[in-house]
Amino acid sequence: MPASYAYLGPEGTFTEVALRTLPEAATRELIPYVSVQSALDAVRTGEAEAAFVPIENSVEGGITTTLDELVAGAPLMIYREVLLSITFALLVRPGTKISDIKTVSAHPAAQPQVRNWMKANLPDALWESAASNADAARLVQEGRYDAAFAGEFAAARYGLEALETEIHDAENAQTRFVLVGKPARPAAPTGADKTSVVIWQRDDHPGGLRDLLGEFATRGINLMLLQSRPTGAGIGNYCFCVDAEGHISDRRVAEALMGLKRISLQVRFLGSYPRADVGVDGVRPLFPGTSDEDFLSAADWVAHCQDGRF
Repeated sequence: MPASYAYLGPEGTFTEVALRTLPEAATRELIPYVSVQSALDAVRTGEAEAAFVPIENSVEGGITTTLDELVAGAPLMIYREVLLSITFALLVRPGTKISDIKTVSAHPAAQPQVRNWMKANLPDALWESAASNADAARLVQEGRYDAAFAGEFAAARYGLEALETEIHDAENAQTRFVLVGKPARPAAPTGADKTSVVIWQRDDHPGGLRDLLGEFATRGINLMLLQSRPTGAGIGNYCFCVDAEGHISDRRVAEALMGLKRISLQVRFLGSYPRADVGVDGVRPLFPGTSDEDFLSAADWVAHCQDGRF
């Protein structure tokens, strides 16, 4: 029996489409789960080898459900990421006209991406959130809602038709998905990598966030995501989810993580993995003085000074 990958279901989600772009998905049993939490819990309990879930979109930023699951609970690690261009279709039961639509449904992350379209075309329709866009399509099939925003590819799966297609408020909208498994040795660096961590401050004080970010800045490390999430310990208590360019095996990244470990209450390493956007943005040139060779040269100089050799 092949190993399994859990993913945010049901069948017909953007998550499933993105997952099937991974070559290894062809050799795994792909099992839909009703929520991000249940998909990640399947990994924690050993029901699945890995889980594939959305983590960020280009319109609203980080997907809080996924970030919060990675912040809390037994540690997990990111091994791969996939970028998928997103455009929605308005799926309805056959024969439904736009004037018939009183209720619409989709995943909460979809709402900011179709809000203006709804205002112009369905100003009086009531929005209802669903566990996923495909689940919204299923609920339309069952008659609970009149329409769903989902991928056009989900229409046939749920016996619906696309009343409108190519719906999006922002051009070139994308969602980032990640393959998550149990902690293990990160894959070897590719030269175009990303490192993700969660950082907890020791205490709330002026310049606290600046101190954390300074560990990256002084080593010329660009940040690709910075999002605060409440710790649950009271108003004003936050941790910070960070994506940084580079791999933990890079000297500059390793030293930044060591610096964070020294000055922070806690640091959770979420993985170093290949970037999915290299074909779009290319790899940012290293800031002068931040290559592994520069760090080794500096370490050699310090050693010479310690030995009295100048």
